[in-house]
Amino acid sequence: MTPGEALALAGGGLVAGAVNAIAGGGSLITFPLLVGIGLPGVAANVSNALSVAPGYIAGALSSRPDLAGQGRRIRTIIPTVIVGALCGSALLLVTPRGVFDVVVPFLLLLAAALMALQKRLRALAGQPKPGRAAFAVQVTVFLCGLYGGYFNAAMGVLLIAGLALVLNESLQRLNALKNVFSAVVGVTTVLIYSIFGPVNWAAVAVLAPGTIIGGIVGARLARRMPAEVLRWTIVTFAAAVAVVLFVT
Repeated sequence: MTPGEALALAGGGLVAGAVNAIAGGGSLITFPLLVGIGLPGVAANVSNALSVAPGYIAGALSSRPDLAGQGRRIRTIIPTVIVGALCGSALLLVTPRGVFDVVVPFLLLLAAALMALQKRLRALAGQPKPGRAAFAVQVTVFLCGLYGGYFNAAMGVLLIAGLALVLNESLQRLNALKNVFSAVVGVTTVLIYSIFGPVNWAAVAVLAPGTIIGGIVGARLARRMPAEVLRWTIVTFAAAVAVVLFVT
């Protein structure tokens, strides 16, 4: 790794950490950088997952004020997130990535549409019954954990879009939940990929500190954003990432 490549990775990690904490999708910055310095696709993917995990944790810790009163919810959902991430990690290590890559842009466009039309959809569906809402949350976080364990990029966008439909909470509180669940997926994939994945530890050592700093800054910025600004930031970023994936 040349000094220029290391500098690019460090800067990319800083931006990605902030983007992950605000909207999700920062891996779409770091993953191409890792491929650009010569890492094969799977090695870039697993190295990227390990690199952004500390940023997820930093973002979650910085979101604590918006997690007040959500402790029970978090405890009931974390096991489902872990199972989903384990299944996704196994899929990455034993199956080709090509088929799933075709689906990813469509998932992101769906997430953008869900966020943009959240109020209308909630009005049409009405307030879900407690039992049904709890089941819907479990399904949402399992599927997002599955996606995060497999590819990770823009997982936060999908997660917050799904949660916004089934939970009657402010976007700031949902974003804080998203940061916690992203951190859980990150830790799970770290454990799996560290043992079974072709990790480039030099790249991880350069990227990870930047994602930590970016995660702290991004989470604090998200807490101060008006709800509509946060919503349309997520929608815009999700749509832009989807377009990039369609092109590439």
